[in-house]
Amino acid sequence: MTDDRKMNGAESLVRSLSMGGVEVCFANPGTSEMQFVDALDRTRLMRCVLGLFEGVVSGAADGYARMAGKPAVTLLHLAPGLANAGANLHNARKARVPMLNLVGNHALRHLRYDAPLTADVEGAAAVFSDWVRTAETAGTIARDAIEGLAAAKGHPGRIATLIAPADIGWDEGGRISPPLPPQGPQPLDPQVIRSAVSALGPGTLILCGGTVLEDPDATRLLAGIARQTGAQLMAPNSTRRIERGAGRADIPRIPYPIDMALGRLSGFRRAILIEAQAPVAFFAYPDRPSLLLPQACEVIQLAGFDQDGRAAVEALADAIGARAIRPKDAPRPEAPQAGPLSDGPLSAAIASALPEGAIIVDESLTSGGEVEGLTAGAPPHSWLALTGGAIGIGPPLSIGAAIACPDRPVVALQADGSAMYTIQALWTQAREQLNITTVIFANKSYDLLKQELFNVGANPGPDALNMLDLRRPDLDFVALARGMGVPAARVECAAELHRILSAAIHEPGPFLIEAVL
Repeated sequence: MTDDRKMNGAESLVRSLSMGGVEVCFANPGTSEMQFVDALDRTRLMRCVLGLFEGVVSGAADGYARMAGKPAVTLLHLAPGLANAGANLHNARKARVPMLNLVGNHALRHLRYDAPLTADVEGAAAVFSDWVRTAETAGTIARDAIEGLAAAKGHPGRIATLIAPADIGWDEGGRISPPLPPQGPQPLDPQVIRSAVSALGPGTLILCGGTVLEDPDATRLLAGIARQTGAQLMAPNSTRRIERGAGRADIPRIPYPIDMALGRLSGFRRAILIEAQAPVAFFAYPDRPSLLLPQACEVIQLAGFDQDGRAAVEALADAIGARAIRPKDAPRPEAPQAGPLSDGPLSAAIASALPEGAIIVDESLTSGGEVEGLTAGAPPHSWLALTGGAIGIGPPLSIGAAIACPDRPVVALQADGSAMYTIQALWTQAREQLNITTVIFANKSYDLLKQELFNVGANPGPDALNMLDLRRPDLDFVALARGMGVPAARVECAAELHRILSAAIHEPGPFLIEAVL
């Protein structure tokens, strides 16, 4: 074992995190992080994955945590690098995944001079983090990191950020710090359980999220509760992961469009929430409510985000004597015939091509709207969705999922406008030779924003519509992919999409399909 007296702060941190179970570092380092780059190289204790933009780094760490169930560490550069990572840190925080960010800062003696990259790193970190600390000595930085790791692993997952001044990393005197146990879920309230049991019946919504949707046994038990009582099951629109497909309960998500959501929820008189909050519209709209449940609906928070949702499901089932059921599987769609990529054939082409064990990363937004419904009877798969509403999550989320589950194919359903936020992720996919097949829905516009323009009562003219148009020039995703080492093809036919997607999924390494809509 390395002698603590000759170890610098950076090495003590890397060794301590490795002892704590951290296996992957997603990185976009700069000068103030070179001592950590050196420590990662010398110890060879973690897989180091380079992202060409910090938003790729944070998004990849999110995808990794969703599928691995444990945190990676990110390595970021000062306040500007942290700010670049911010959008996908926001998504990760809303997903409640575990993540530890290591953000370099200027050496303590250098801060007083207001160098060009000097900024309030703690202030920037606080916006996107649940736990923030600045290391103060080489002898205590590893302990800081281990406390941050324990905070990240607590229930629910949290975003922890440790700020590391450069001299704290390079100074000798680093000390190994042993792992700390994370905080477990808070206990359930027996009185609330009794209230929830009394509320079960027709006209009751059971809205479940978090760990419940990730456990097929829990969702099958929920399906048994619903069948016995007449309650209905739904999931939030923004979910970090759902285990779906044949043999698993099909739990629909609340629709994104506000009028559809209001209509879908209008008949409920009672709502039981399990690791979910009362559903709220993404935005405020004229003449529409912010809360989506009927005003008179009784809401019972059976399990909050900091409680054990699976235990709550078991408590409900035990109270009424319900058992898990295997719902009848929906039929799987057949491959489509040759024809243009309208929504139905597009969705059928994708749904019929999915193999068992696929991981679906969904940032499709307005295209492929029937894929989720058509895959209810597809082979068992995982479905990862946009959680915080900040677009540009799909390409990097795919990286993390593929690294966490190298034996499973990843299929990314990707809107074209959103893809451009983190298109650099393709380079990392190629460098790491990850089995990711990305389907770009090339409608050549910010179509979702066009819908929102009308939702707020606007009567848009040519200048407004021009700001939501992605033509002049057209984006060439085949050329962009090939320029970053990812083979690619352009398709305009549903049958051709099915053929190419089916083949690409089973080939090693990444592939991109530009589906022209």
